[in-house]
Amino acid sequence: MLPVGDGGDGVILVLSLAAMLLLAAAAPPVHRRLGRTTGYVLAAGFAGVGGLLATQVPTVLDGGAVTTSWQWMPSLQVSFSLRLDGLAGLFCLIVLGVGVLVMAYCPRYMGDSGRNGVVYGLLTLFAGTMLGLVLAADLVLLYVFWELTTICSFFLIATAGQVAVRPARRALLVTAAGGLALLVAVVMLSVVVGTTDLATVLAERERVLASPLAWPIGGLIAFAAFTKSAQLPLHFWLPGAMVAMTPVSAYLHAATMVKAGIYLLMRTTPLFAGQPAWSALLITVGLASAVGGAFMALREHDLKAILAQSTVSQLGLLIAVIGVGTPVALAAAMLHTFAHALFKATLFMLVGVIDRETGSRDIRELSGLRRVMPVTATVTALAALSMAGVPPMLGFVSKEYLFQGLLEADVTSWSGVVAGALGVTASALTFAYGMRIVHGAFGGPTRQPDLYEPSAAFLAPAALAALAGVVLGPGIDLLNPMVTRAAADVVYAGAVPEFSFWHGLSPEVVMSAITIAVGTVLFLRRDAVDRALQRVRLPDGGALFDRTHDAVLALGTAVGRPDRSTDLTGHLARPLIALVVLGAVGTVAVDGLPSRGPTDRLLDWPVLALLALAVLGTVLTRSLLAAVGLVGVVGLVVAVWFLLAGAVDVALTLLLVEVLTAVVAVLVLRRLPTRLRRAAAPRRAVAAALGVAVGVAAAVATLALTGRRDLSGTGGYFLDAAEPETGGTNVVNTILVDFRGMDTLGEAIVLGAAAVGLLVLLGSEPGAPRSGTPPAGPTPAPRADGGLVLQVAAQVLVPGMAVLSAYLLWRGHDEPGGGFIAALVGGIAVGLHQVAHAFPGLPRYLRPAPLVGAGLLLALGTGAAAALQGRPFLTPFDIPVLGAVGIGSPLLFDLGVYLLVLALLVTAFDRLGADPAGSAPAGSAPAAEDAAPPAPSGPAGAQVPDHRPPAGRAAAAAPPTRRGPR
Repeated sequence: MLPVGDGGDGVILVLSLAAMLLLAAAAPPVHRRLGRTTGYVLAAGFAGVGGLLATQVPTVLDGGAVTTSWQWMPSLQVSFSLRLDGLAGLFCLIVLGVGVLVMAYCPRYMGDSGRNGVVYGLLTLFAGTMLGLVLAADLVLLYVFWELTTICSFFLIATAGQVAVRPARRALLVTAAGGLALLVAVVMLSVVVGTTDLATVLAERERVLASPLAWPIGGLIAFAAFTKSAQLPLHFWLPGAMVAMTPVSAYLHAATMVKAGIYLLMRTTPLFAGQPAWSALLITVGLASAVGGAFMALREHDLKAILAQSTVSQLGLLIAVIGVGTPVALAAAMLHTFAHALFKATLFMLVGVIDRETGSRDIRELSGLRRVMPVTATVTALAALSMAGVPPMLGFVSKEYLFQGLLEADVTSWSGVVAGALGVTASALTFAYGMRIVHGAFGGPTRQPDLYEPSAAFLAPAALAALAGVVLGPGIDLLNPMVTRAAADVVYAGAVPEFSFWHGLSPEVVMSAITIAVGTVLFLRRDAVDRALQRVRLPDGGALFDRTHDAVLALGTAVGRPDRSTDLTGHLARPLIALVVLGAVGTVAVDGLPSRGPTDRLLDWPVLALLALAVLGTVLTRSLLAAVGLVGVVGLVVAVWFLLAGAVDVALTLLLVEVLTAVVAVLVLRRLPTRLRRAAAPRRAVAAALGVAVGVAAAVATLALTGRRDLSGTGGYFLDAAEPETGGTNVVNTILVDFRGMDTLGEAIVLGAAAVGLLVLLGSEPGAPRSGTPPAGPTPAPRADGGLVLQVAAQVLVPGMAVLSAYLLWRGHDEPGGGFIAALVGGIAVGLHQVAHAFPGLPRYLRPAPLVGAGLLLALGTGAAAALQGRPFLTPFDIPVLGAVGIGSPLLFDLGVYLLVLALLVTAFDRLGADPAGSAPAGSAPAAEDAAPPAPSGPAGAQVPDHRPPAGRAAAAAPPTRRGPR
């Protein structure tokens, strides 16, 4: 590690991130043991990480920063760098503080369901990735954490089950598009500045602005932030994401995901602040979202939908003042970000309480709960008043300074007045829907007199956040040091003001008075306003996105249709045309064909003749089994040809692949007719002509490309450098695990993903008994076993093949072998055992899922271990003690590849070996006890059905009798 910084201990930043990752990994097993108490354990863990970072607060408040850095990709000058300054500290406080409240809220909301362990783990990982995002001091690292928040949010939304398929997909695709935009911006910035170090980039304002790439960079950064923070017209994914359970919604809206866009704009403000185009873009989109989101919130009747649209509006106000870019505006954005986290987390948690207790979130069905739930009503009112900007709440102070910042907009001579007016409009609508929330749930006659207050433990997290909003309004001096320090880190020019609860009569005080007055009128005339709003027809962004998505998939289906056809014409015509075109271009670009013939070795001609006979037999046979066998013969002959050419590793790999392919093909094809249907004569003639033409074209192309090729410079380098640089004499293996380890890692991960795909698509648990309740109808014929001879042979051969597999893995660095070849031998051993014993299922130690996990951990861990030593990822290194017996990092990496390849093979044998007559088809419905409960039907017009916790209440129309507070 290479610590860098001007104060504090940078190791604490690494420990904080590591602690969050450990908490995330520990959450599922801890939940299996402790049940709902896991939430309190994780809340304590979040508080502990916050306390660890709090030890560096004095350094940050003094204007310093705590930093640490490792070399990550030295060739690209990319480092794993972390930095805690004022802005990062403010967001760390939000992420961890709200995280403590949400985790403490989860136990009473979520209960003891076994599936909730995964939710706890994902929520903690979500917090960890957001923490990494705000601490990242390198643009590439920032991008990595940015994308991880996208992935975490997708999986958290998807925990709601089938109802979340489309919403989760919208969130993923929209925010991933923003991630691609951010990646392009990062690349452009690194080209302009020559580094990805964030502090260096931000210090090169003039250099960036002087570049012709400046405005594409600014536009891409803004677009990325708009997707993440759900700004118009990309806002539609956020209301749909409310299908997730309430703790997820609370955390996503208050502290993570949507705040990532706000953080990105704040962090990059020093580059573009004061530039008219930047200011105009952010102010326009922000105010449009602020007014539009508030308007849509006032139309809703579902409490969660109101809060979802409210988030779009509040984030729009934040983006608008960031666009103004003055010290007052940026400081106001910092303060309102904190205030928004408090009141939005409170309101979401309270909506969950209401829903959990009454079974409804529709304000048309809820009424008079203040009489039976007075504490809940009081806490909700406090949070709603803060959101509406009513004194003495913290939201009032932050809204006052937002107004002041909007008035300073100077894109044009009249922009300040227009921005202020639109800010007042959005705030008046906010006041109206804030009162709509309180009155809709708690005002009017009591319709459910049998309800009463939930337990104190259920209300405590929300109440604590609401009380903080009350105290910190008059006590704004408590927040001044942190907020003004955060603003000072991004203000380009000028002094950052300190906040005060009351600073005399001013334009913003008048604006607040107008906001409250207009909002009150809208609330008092709510019935007429509601009728008018419901008559307005707004475009459905989610539906439009889904139609576009479906159209793109339909286009892809049309493009790929020829490849799914059984007609050979579509498969052969396009490659033939491509080869002819490439050949014509090559003939023009290259001086003629090679002077020598295709081969000068006599042994090649008998091999070629055997190959031609095997291909001819494959074409003429009508037996499906014979065709599979002859295709295997083609592969074996080609393997012999490679062996004659001296490519022992390639020949051995191809030989093993052909054996495995034949076995797997038989398992698949046994479900098909044994005879191949003969096509009509004209079709056979066309197919034959195309086949011959493609073969001739491929042969000519191969001759043209390789017939006169000498040893390349790259090939010579590998031959010369393999042993001195890696210690291995098998050049092929050293290329795979030493020189080009990243390529091998990517290919191995693809194989692991294929194994997981088979697990998902082809049904039951690996190794599970094949027996079960027989289907209705005639009893299927008993399955034949593998035969006594084959069983005896398997008992002799399988152990020997296992030993051979281990030997090939061990010697791969110096002799033909390695992880891939060894795994193929191991897979053949598994296949022989399965076939011989009529596919009895896999033993526990060969379950595919653990093999995939162990392989990934081993391969990635080997690369990470190199990075921890300050070397590039996957750089080979010696292992203490184990190095004495020849075990180095290449062998461990190769073992990871071995496990991933073996996982795919055993999955294929186990899944494809299932009895086609007795196994359940892929996609069959789960057993009744495993089926997910049906999604609740929301009120008319509701957009946000919620994930119901176990033992949730019945619909509001017939609530159950309460037995006592929880």
